[in-house]
Amino acid sequence: MSRPPLALSVTAARKSRLDRRLSAHILPTSATMIGVCMTVLSIGHLGPSGEFRMIVDKLLAVDAVVFLVSALLSFIAMRAARRGRALEVRAELIFTSGLVLLALVAVVLAFAIS
Repeated sequence: MSRPPLALSVTAARKSRLDRRLSAHILPTSATMIGVCMTVLSIGHLGPSGEFRMIVDKLLAVDAVVFLVSALLSFIAMRAARRGRALEVRAELIFTSGLVLLALVAVVLAFAIS
């Protein structure tokens, strides 16, 4: 009867290692997405200015900060021993929010282009 708890603890340890690897993916991807936001922001200034451009600029700036927070949380999660998992979950949620915001910016940008 002692085997199932051992198998359960091995599975939990394996899941913990997989979770830690998630932080290792969130950090560089968030940094890349900050670069994407900045690139789109810069390219947007090549076109005519207007209300849509101002909205897109502000949304991209906020999105870059969202990805920065996600990157910082994932970095701290990799370094933290006790609270690492909770920070990683937050980093994942914030990263996903950043992706959703970037998709919304893409929709606004598509309507802004005539």
